[in-house]
Amino acid sequence: MNRFVWVITLVCLCLSVEAVAQQNNIRQPRVSTAAVPLLEPRASAVSTALPDTLRQPSTRTPRSDMVAVPQTHSPNKALYLSFLPGAGQIYNHQAWKVPIIYGLMGGLSYWSYSCYGDMKMFRDEYLLRVNGGTPQLEGYTGHSDASIYNLYQSNNQYFQLGIVLTVLVYGLNLLDAYVYGHLFDFQIDNDLSLSVSPGLVSDPQHPLGLTPAVGLTLSF
Repeated sequence: MNRFVWVITLVCLCLSVEAVAQQNNIRQPRVSTAAVPLLEPRASAVSTALPDTLRQPSTRTPRSDMVAVPQTHSPNKALYLSFLPGAGQIYNHQAWKVPIIYGLMGGLSYWSYSCYGDMKMFRDEYLLRVNGGTPQLEGYTGHSDASIYNLYQSNNQYFQLGIVLTVLVYGLNLLDAYVYGHLFDFQIDNDLSLSVSPGLVSDPQHPLGLTPAVGLTLSF
């Protein structure tokens, strides 16, 4: 009886050990340590997977070879250059204005200088006369003191006017360079046109019932 119990106990023990072993095999599967051969990728597959930018050398132009973007026309630069009369106009591609500017400024400056010389001449003659001196101005010895004074005043006014006009021309030189510097890139479209054409309009008071007229057409 005792042997039978021991046999049964031993069989149960073996079954329990086997069940535990199976559970361990399920929870922790064996990892095979056999060497797995690595497959080398085919060159065609790699080239197909890679984008075009990696398969072909870059064709981008280096930064040093890139074409510089042209700078826009600067009205401020035209203004600063025109402090030397005519330089702003040359910058604006209007060199034909330079002789006009220098002609006006040169003519006005010479006229002002001549008026200033005459003013001094008549002033000295007038001061000489009012201080009891003898008239010495050639060609004006027969003129009265009042006439000499009027000539002095006239030349003084002309001298001042010449200075004002010279400064005005210089200011117009600055303004012209600055304004045209803004309009340098301005272009008029071909669709903008102005045309003048003759025509006839009805006029009940005219014997023929028509009167000649001029038509003005502005197209945008």
